[in-house]
This record gives sequence, structure tokens and C-alpha cells, in this order.
Amino acid sequence: MKRFFFILLILLIIFVIAVYVIQPSWIPKEVLKWLSKNEANKELTIYGNVDIRQVDLGFRVKGRVALMPFQEGDFVAVGSLMALLDKQPYEDQVLEEEAHIESADASLTNAALLLERRNVLLGTGGISKQDIDDAITGKKIAHANLKEAQASLGIAQTNLKDTELYAPADGTILTRIREPGTVVREADPIYTLSLNSPIWVRTYVSEPQLGLIYPGMAAEVYTDTPGGHVYQGHIGFISPVAEFTPKTVETTQLRTDLVYRLRVIVDNSDHGLRQGMPVTVKLPLKN
Repeated sequence: MKRFFFILLILLIIFVIAVYVIQPSWIPKEVLKWLSKNEANKELTIYGNVDIRQVDLGFRVKGRVALMPFQEGDFVAVGSLMALLDKQPYEDQVLEEEAHIESADASLTNAALLLERRNVLLGTGGISKQDIDDAITGKKIAHANLKEAQASLGIAQTNLKDTELYAPADGTILTRIREPGTVVREADPIYTLSLNSPIWVRTYVSEPQLGLIYPGMAAEVYTDTPGGHVYQGHIGFISPVAEFTPKTVETTQLRTDLVYRLRVIVDNSDHGLRQGMPVTVKLPLKN
């Protein structure tokens, strides 16, 4: 009996090899096609490119660049001081606005004293009601001028803080656009920062494959490097709009193919994934 089961096991192994490797002619083509289709349906393989979010960094105020400590390729941590403008004009502006506040405060104090004196004189008949109204109006104007000066000081202090540029997130300097000594305008980019996270893969699926996938579906990302690291991820976005692709081909058949754009978010990304890198994405399908 044991010998019978051993022989049966050997025959079963030979049959499996014949079906999936040799595929002899005596096996019906319909059976081979069904087996191959069933095996392929276990996962969906698609191809795409790594897409890394980039940020152009610049100042909210204009001025002369005084410091740029990082070079292209340098890693920067969130909160690192990346650049500095000449502070002197903005420090002078703060001092000027502080002086305006002192002047407005003195004017308000004087207006309040004037109103108080006229209120005393009003009971003696030595002053008119119009003089009282003018004193009240003068005090209100002085108070408004003080509030305006305080707001201007706040703006000046904010502008002074904006002479310092900090990294908004962990990343790598992709481009160093300016150099110290350059006079820049508001929002002129001085660095391009490639963010470490999030990193995703932009890829596409055909319309018949759309029903096989869903947001949150697990994915594996492979690079072309032999024996390279396998990245785990998930589908984060499926475009609701179909588009024609590729756009540059001239054949009518390919121009009319409808595809849907996917965003596969990589959960365990590292420095091995670079902008534009071609990758293979495998999506395990349910049986």
C-alpha cells in the first residue's frame, strides 16, 4: 500500500511538471488555458514610475540672501534652518514701528487728559458742548492710531521672522537655485526639496482590470535591481476619470485604449526609491 501511494505521488509530480513546464500535446489546450488563467489570476502585475513630492522653498519677504548652509544632495531634517536673509532692514522696521506705538500711546494719553479737563470745565459754563465732542472724537482717533501702530508692529515682527527659512519636512536638497548675496523677491525659490515621505508609484490599469482593485488594497513594489528590496504598499487613489494612453503614439488602436491612473503609496520607503524610477507593482488578487 505504501509503495502504491509513493508511485501515485511520483505520477502526480510528473503530471504537474508536464502541465506547467512541458505542456505536452496530449493535454487539451482548453485545460492548459484554464490552468494558466487560474494561475495568472492570483495576482495582477502592472508597471509604473516612482513619484516623489517636491517643494520649492522661498521667503515670504524680499531681501538679500545672507546664508545658505546646504548643498545639493544634503539631507535636511524638519525644522532645520535652510537659509537666512539680511535682517537689518527688517530690524530697523521693527524699531520704527515701536517708535510709532510710543507716539500713538502718548497722543492717546494727551487726548484722555484733554477730555477730562473739558469735562470739568463743562459744569462751570466755560466750555461748549462742541468742545467736549471734539475731545471725545480726538480720544477715539488717538486710540485708533495706537491700534494701527500695534498692527504695523505685528506685521514688522512677522516680516523679521520670515527672513529665516526652515525645512517643512524631512527631505533631500534636489536643487540649490540661489547663492548668498543674491537679492530675491517674495516667493522666489532658492531650494527644491525632495520629501522623504510620502512616496508613491504612478501607474495605470486598463478598464477590464478596474473591477479587480480597490482603495487600500495591498501591493508589492519591485525595482529592476536584481535581488533588490521588496517594498510594501497599498493603493491610495484610483482616478474616477478614464484617459487615453499613451498620448504620443500614432496608431489608432493604442490611442483609443482607456486606462485609469493609480497611486500606490509605499509604506516602507527608503533612499532606494528615486524620482521617476521604473518599478513593477504586484497586486495579490483574491481567489
